[in-house]
Amino acid sequence: MSKQELVMLEGTGGADACCPGLLTAPLDEEQAADLARVFKALGDPVRLRLLSMIASKAGGEVCVCDLTPAFDLSQPTISHHLKLLRQAGLIDCERRGTWVYYWLLPETTDRLAGLLTRPAGTPLPDRGERAGAGS
Repeated sequence: MSKQELVMLEGTGGADACCPGLLTAPLDEEQAADLARVFKALGDPVRLRLLSMIASKAGGEVCVCDLTPAFDLSQPTISHHLKLLRQAGLIDCERRGTWVYYWLLPETTDRLAGLLTRPAGTPLPDRGERAGAGS
């Protein structure tokens, strides 16, 4: 995995260290492009299911041999989806003999969650008044 693929996700201080939350400051062009790659990887139902299967597996890792039968797709197609999740920094893997084992990279999902979370104590905007004003 190249450093360029994970520029926005790397860092030691959480979401604030790599980029502002969406509700605290606008993203710059590079941050938006990097973040879009991660969301693009998550924007496919097969990849979302794969990520969910990997993340929810007891023991924290799953063999590709356990993932493939859950889909009506060829093994090369499943491998392609897993590759895209790896390139987005959402999962990692290790070959053991003939099989490859996958696990979630929780620091990436934690940073995404932090990016999408409103700062603590921030009140929600009152939409009732604005919605009634145009009627």
